[in-house]
Formats: sequence, structure tokens, C-alpha cells
Amino acid sequence: MEWRIDTGFVDYQESLKLMQERVTQIIFGTGDELIWMLQYQSLYTGGSSADTSELLNQSTFPVFHVGRGGRYTYHGPGQRVVYLMLDLKKRDLCDLRRYISLLEEVVIRALSKFGVMGIRKEKYIGVWVETKDGLQKKIAAIGVRISKWVSYHGIAINLYPSLEHYCGIVPCGVKEFGVTSLKEMGIGVSDFGDFDRYFQEAFQSVFVEI
Repeated sequence: MEWRIDTGFVDYQESLKLMQERVTQIIFGTGDELIWMLQYQSLYTGGSSADTSELLNQSTFPVFHVGRGGRYTYHGPGQRVVYLMLDLKKRDLCDLRRYISLLEEVVIRALSKFGVMGIRKEKYIGVWVETKDGLQKKIAAIGVRISKWVSYHGIAINLYPSLEHYCGIVPCGVKEFGVTSLKEMGIGVSDFGDFDRYFQEAFQSVFVEI
């Protein structure tokens, strides 16, 4: 399996092309699994369940409609995006709900290294935290797609993005809960180095256990 960590900004459409190419290679046995950690300039993406009424401001940032699961979300500076192109059949993981639960567990373990307790929320996908004022807010969104049991797309974790940019959408179609970040929770983080290391360690531990 290959890990790729990009330090600069990645073009969104180019990343979709690369993902699709790697997925095809994995399906035909000509490429290795890939976990790709990257960052985008500000943009919105809409998944297969996106409702255009939840796109509140179409002029703020570019909008891309893609084939992953889920609704609208924001990507931008300070947010770590992790794309996982994994052969789920080879890993005996032909169960989408279980796969998503494992991704949530990886994020929860990575966040714990910062002293943050991530939680799952019944009926919702992603990872949440409880703020000091007792509110539950989303800190990591998950949206995946499966092709012949090879996964792609993945996770977006808020480390220190500008949270006001979420105002242009209804994040993941959830109106009653907000979003947060490590920075908003008072965690001093200004780059991706620590998180990337914690995520890799958490992935190895979670996926070794299955």
C-alpha cells in the first residue's frame, strides 16, 4: 500500500482524475492501494444525495458535483482531506456500513492524540465532538464511493479552516448541528504534521484489528 502526502494545494478536478485512474488500476491488479492526504483551495462539493436548496450561496466558491455519497460539504485551507483507495474485497470488507464505521474509528483515535474525544452520532455519518457549552458539532465528514468493491473519496477533517465558509451550504444536509475544528476547540495546530502521523498510526491499528 502507498501513502502519499501533498504539502501544497491540489487541483480538485485533477485529484478526481487521479483517484479514478488508481481505482481502475487496483480493480485490474496493476496498481497498489493508495491513501492520499491533501488540501484544497476553497470549494464546495455535492455528493449523490445533494439537494440544491442546501447550496445557499453559489457565487462564493466553485461548486463541484461528484459521485461520492453524501450531500454538500466544504473543502479549503486548514482542512485535511484523506482519500482512501482500498481493495475492500481483498480486505474482507464488503460491507459499506462497517467500512464507514472503521473510518470513523480511525478519526476518533487520531483526535484522541490531541486530547479530543470524538464521538459517533446515531443516524449520522462522520465524527462529532462535544463543545465546552455542551453542543455537539461535526469535526470530520465522510463520503465514499465504491467501484467493484474498491473504495475512493474518503474523509475531511477540520484542523484550522475558516469555519465561516460553511455558511454557503447546509453542511451534509444537517441544519440543527454546527461544525467545528481543532482550532475552535482551543487546540494549537497550524500545520498537518502531527495529525498526519496520528492518522497513519490510527489507520494501521484499526485496520490490523479487523
